[in-house]
Amino acid sequence: MAKKFRLAYTAAALIPLSVLAAACGSSSPSPSASSTPAAAKMVGAALPTSPAKTPETVTETGSTLLYPLMGTWTEAYQKAYETSAGAPYVTIETGGTGSGTGISDAANGTVNIGASDAYLSSSDMASYPDLMNIALAISAQQINYNLPTVKKPLKLNGTILAEIYTGKITKWNDSAIAALNPGVSLPDLTIVPLHRADGSGDTFLFTSYLNAQDSSAWSSSNVGTTISWPSVSGALAEEGNGGMVSGCGATKGCIAYIGISYSSKTQAAGLGQAEVENGEGQYLAPTSTTISAEAGALTGKTPASETLSMIDAKVPGGYPIINYEYAIVSKKQTNGTVAEDMRAFLYWAVHSGQNGTSYLDAVDFQPLPASVVTLSDNQIAKIGS
Repeated sequence: MAKKFRLAYTAAALIPLSVLAAACGSSSPSPSASSTPAAAKMVGAALPTSPAKTPETVTETGSTLLYPLMGTWTEAYQKAYETSAGAPYVTIETGGTGSGTGISDAANGTVNIGASDAYLSSSDMASYPDLMNIALAISAQQINYNLPTVKKPLKLNGTILAEIYTGKITKWNDSAIAALNPGVSLPDLTIVPLHRADGSGDTFLFTSYLNAQDSSAWSSSNVGTTISWPSVSGALAEEGNGGMVSGCGATKGCIAYIGISYSSKTQAAGLGQAEVENGEGQYLAPTSTTISAEAGALTGKTPASETLSMIDAKVPGGYPIINYEYAIVSKKQTNGTVAEDMRAFLYWAVHSGQNGTSYLDAVDFQPLPASVVTLSDNQIAKIGS
């Protein structure tokens, strides 16, 4: 069910949307509005800094990876910009339904903002020319497991993960896993692979990594927000990142891919976090340093559309499964008030909402660099009616 926040406003190819529609979770100081004056000056005339005075509702749904941050942002925005009487100018309804639903709902106009960990492909943008993906922050994905007797982080790579998810590796003490983890006492325990049942940007990120690491073990035809999972005995399907955490926590021997915004929950559930191989042969955990290293080599390549794969870029010291978190929105909204409210909120998100101490640290996200903030501003300015 959608969660309502009452806010006062002031200041590589993806699978087709038709498939998505059928299918239906540590920061350094961030670039604030004051640190990106060129961006603000360039588009400031089109980006409102005062509220639309007519009461309206803006709807958002999609990524469960982004959902915790979206909730924090909307609550903070309400406190900062409510009227002197405490009445809201606009109501924002948010929901964590999975990226697939967020994209398809934004495409068909069911919601105003579709949150997604997956970007729109060039062919999708050609089919839906009014749809944009606007980068909001930088995120990452964990690989987690439930092995209480294993205290040292396990090293895992794309080939091993692909062979687990295709049923070729079925035991935790398999020789391939043991070879990567010398000295670790691995249990003779059946591996239970968990995957998302809903259309998920996390699935897109995970399957993109598998294919990038070893295309012979995992085909590009099985990369997307919703895929045909290989039949593996005992495999479990879960809804949302929350379902992945609870399902893995209740299943000894499980392995799961979980958005980094749920890292505190995976720790509370007693799940281990793997060190994942990058294109340089390094095994790394997702940290502020490793995520920033990967992002630093990629953000300068971001095009105006902000469509960019950030998977396994072969960056020394870079964690290989990172992404932009996107707002998927249409340039044409139902009326001018909704459009103004959307521009104001999204502008706030990519400026004030980038404050690490207040917002991003809690979900282990990284801020957008100033150059990408400018690109997001330019796209936000295009939202109209």
